Amino acid sequence: MRAGARFDLAMIDIDEDAFGHLVEEALDSIPPELGRMMRNVAVVVEDQGASPNLLGLYHGVPLTSRSPASYAGVLPDRITIYRLPILRRCRTPEEVARQVRITVVHEVAHHFGIDDDRLDELGWA
Repeated sequence: MRAGARFDLAMIDIDEDAFGHLVEEALDSIPPELGRMMRNVAVVVEDQGASPNLLGLYHGVPLTSRSPASYAGVLPDRITIYRLPILRRCRTPEEVARQVRITVVHEVAHHFGIDDDRLDELGWA
């Protein structure tokens, strides 16, 4: 590239509704027997989190840490999928759909008590 030349990559544009549909499809791709086990968890889409590179975040008490005696009257766990960081990372609609699915599965796995090291071993990091 010659001096002074700029290299601009346009961020793919997928609106909030279409992106939300991709998240729904990713959730629907989870095996039904696991989906039925998800308890007291809300999945939401936001444009961006505290870090510009954060794709998703699980906040809550994993199923493996819950007991009837200590887990009562709590707010739902929250899985947040961040739209803009995913769009910045991808170049095609197919890449966005793939990254959304990876991110959703990754965060749902945290709900089930699976940590980042194990997700990395499984190829979902």
